[in-house]
Amino acid sequence: MRTHNILFVTIAVLVCIIAAPTIEGKLLNGWEQIPDLNDPDVQEIARWAVAEHAKQANDGLQLKRVVSGMQQIVSGMRYKFRLDAVNSDGKEGMYRADAFYQAWTNTRRLDYFAPAQ
Repeated sequence: MRTHNILFVTIAVLVCIIAAPTIEGKLLNGWEQIPDLNDPDVQEIARWAVAEHAKQANDGLQLKRVVSGMQQIVSGMRYKFRLDAVNSDGKEGMYRADAFYQAWTNTRRLDYFAPAQ
């Protein structure tokens, strides 16, 4: 009887592991490092996030470079960026931006933008 219980638990664990939702070996709904910060799509959404902030804040901020970032597959892609940007006075600073992009509807949303701590 004990052997049957161990076998059942082992099979249940294996089924859970195999059935975990993945795309190209990456868990859905999990954050991961952006593998290539220089990817044109990553650069575009980062530039857009800074421009959207600049439009709302009227501070002339412009992207200098993407320092680091995380991405999460949802019904589109969520991004968390750490950005180096420069304002219209030439003052450079580090910022954190959270953005969402859904390619098939061309939906973009800036969820958060602030100086990095």
